[in-house]
Amino acid sequence: MKADLILYNGNIHTVDRDNPAATAVAIKDGKFIAVGDDISVMKMAGEGSTLIDLKRRRTIPGLNDSHTHLIRGGLNFNLELRWDGVPSLADAMRMLKEQVARTPSPQWVRVVGGWSEFQFAEKRMPTLDEINAAAPDTPVFILHLYDRALLNRAALRAVGYTKDTPDPPGGKIQRDAGGEPTGLLLATPNAMILYSTLSKGPKLSYEYQVNSTRHFMREMNRFGITSVIDAGGGYQNFPDDYKVIDELHREKQLTVRIAYNLFTQRPKHEEEDFDSWIKSVKVYQGDDMYRHNGAGEMLVFSAADFESFVQPRPDLPAVMEEELERVVRLLVSNRWPFRLHATYNESITRFLNVFEKVNRDIPFDGLPWIFDHAETIDERNIERVKALGGGIAIQSRMAYQGEYFTDRYGKAAAAHTPPVKRMLEMGVPVGAGSDATRVSSYNPWVGLYWLSAGRTVGGLQLYPDQQRLSRETALELYTRGSAWFSNEQQKKGVIKVGMLADLTVLDSDYFTVTEEEIKGIEADLTIVDGRIVYAKGDFDQWTPPAIPILPDWSPTAVYNGYYPGSNRLGTKTYKFREKTPSNDISAMVHQCIGSCGVHGHEHDRARKSDVPVNNYTAFWGALGCSCFAF
Repeated sequence: MKADLILYNGNIHTVDRDNPAATAVAIKDGKFIAVGDDISVMKMAGEGSTLIDLKRRRTIPGLNDSHTHLIRGGLNFNLELRWDGVPSLADAMRMLKEQVARTPSPQWVRVVGGWSEFQFAEKRMPTLDEINAAAPDTPVFILHLYDRALLNRAALRAVGYTKDTPDPPGGKIQRDAGGEPTGLLLATPNAMILYSTLSKGPKLSYEYQVNSTRHFMREMNRFGITSVIDAGGGYQNFPDDYKVIDELHREKQLTVRIAYNLFTQRPKHEEEDFDSWIKSVKVYQGDDMYRHNGAGEMLVFSAADFESFVQPRPDLPAVMEEELERVVRLLVSNRWPFRLHATYNESITRFLNVFEKVNRDIPFDGLPWIFDHAETIDERNIERVKALGGGIAIQSRMAYQGEYFTDRYGKAAAAHTPPVKRMLEMGVPVGAGSDATRVSSYNPWVGLYWLSAGRTVGGLQLYPDQQRLSRETALELYTRGSAWFSNEQQKKGVIKVGMLADLTVLDSDYFTVTEEEIKGIEADLTIVDGRIVYAKGDFDQWTPPAIPILPDWSPTAVYNGYYPGSNRLGTKTYKFREKTPSNDISAMVHQCIGSCGVHGHEHDRARKSDVPVNNYTAFWGALGCSCFAF
C-alpha cells in the first residue's frame, strides 16, 4: 500500500501509550497507515505520494474541543469584532472605533465574548461614556462573560429599550435617576436578557453565513483544532440554523469535524422538542466529518444554573426534578446520549438524584452521558457520576472568570475549581474544551495554559502545584480525552495506525516553551482527514486557496479573530484595507506584541504608560511606532 501523504523528519508526540514518539507518519484515504521512524515510513512512498519535511517541528494529534458552539459561532463570526487576546483596553477601544468607521448602517458593531477585563493592562472594562464617545451613531453591543452587556445609546434605540421597558425575569436593565436605561444589562443571574437582546441585531444573509462559517473553521484550524463537539445553544434552532453546516458538509468544505448535540429551545415544551427529534434523527447519524451526538446541553430550562460568578449561586425551582425526569426518561428509553449544563455542586446533587431514579427503572447500562462545566462538583458526586457511567467535560471558563470566583468564594475554593485532577484520579472520563464563543475564547492554547500553569488570562494563580496538570496530561484531555464525549475514542485523538488522520504541526514546542508562551502557540500546519486545511510559515507553499471575506466591512477582514490576527497570516487577508487608509496606520503601529521588530523597543511599555500613543495624528503616532516614546 502506497501513501497519499508522508510527513517525515518530525518530532511527533502521538498520545499513543504503546508508541509515544515518532518522526514520520504515512496517510492514505484519511487514515494513518504507518507511524514510526523515517526509514520505515518512507517505504510507503509511491510515485504519487506527497512528501513534507517537518523540519523537526513538534507535531501532535489534532485538538478536539469537547464543548463549544461552532455552528452558532460560525453564523456570526464575520459580524463580530473579537477582543480575544487583546493586551490592553486602549488597543480594544481603538479596534472598536476603527470598526465603527467601517460598519454601514443599520449594522451593529458586536464584541461577543472571549475576553476578560483582567487580560487588559488597565485591568478594567470600558465605561459607557467611552463607548458612546467612540460610537455616537452606530449601535454597539459588548458582551462580557455571562454577567453583563454594554450597549451604547444607538444600540438602546435600535432594540427599543426605554424607561417603560420592564426588567425580564432573572435580568436587570440598569437605569439612571430619571428611569432611563443607561446601556448596562445585567444577568441576575439569568443570561437570557443578554442573548435575547443580542438576537435583535441584523443577521448575515445565508450566503454570508456560509462564508462566515468557513472563516471560523479556518480560524480554528489556525490553532490546531480538527474536531469539536457542538453543544447547541440558545436561539440555535434545529434544523433551520443547521442548513449552513449541512451545505458545507455536502460540498466537502468542512475543515473541522463536528459532532452536534440538540438543545431545546422552548421552555415548558422541552419533552415535545426531544420527542420530535427522536422520531426524525437517528442517534449518531452522519459520518466522521459531521454526525449527531445526542441531546443537550439544555435539557430543560428549569435546570439551567447560570454561572455568573459576580452573582450569588441561583437556586433551581422545585419543579426542576419533575421536568428533568420526564426528559431523561424519554432519552434513556430511546438510547439517546445526553449532556447537561451543570456548574454548581448543589445543582449537580439534584440532577444526580433524578438520574439515579431513572436508572433504577430504565438502566443507563453504558449509555454515554455528560455533565458540562462542573466547576464546584465534590468528591461524593464525582463517585456518583462514575457509578452511572458518565463523563465530565471541563472548559477554560475559570481562566476568564477566576478573579470573580475568588472574590466571591475565596482562594481555597478556587484552588479546586474544577477538581480536574481528582476526577482523573477517580477514573471518570474527562474532556477539555472552551465553551466558546460567548464566554471563553475558542483558542485551545489558553485552555492548555490554564490547566498546566494554573493561572487566569489576567495572571492570577488559581491552582497550587499539586492541582495543576502536567502538559502531557492537559494535552491528552484535549485529544484522546475529548474523543470519549462523542463516542469516537476508537477513531481519533491519537496518532496511530488505523486512526483518523488529524494532526497539527506547531510553530513552537508546547513541551519546552515557557508557561507564558503556551498562550501564544499556533499551528503552522493543520491536517484534517488527511487534507491540509491550514498552512503558514515553513509550510506556506501548502496553504489552501484564500477564501474571500463577506461582507467587505467585516471585522474579520482586518483582525481575523484572535489577537494578533491578520498580521500572522500574510497580506492576503488585508485586501480590504485599501478602502480605509487610517486602518493601515493602526495595523502597522500595533500589529506586533512584545518587542518591536523594527526598533527593538517594548510596545507593551507604551501601552501601559500615560503617553498618548493611541492618537495617530499626535507626536508619537506621527512617528509611526508608539515605542518611540521609549
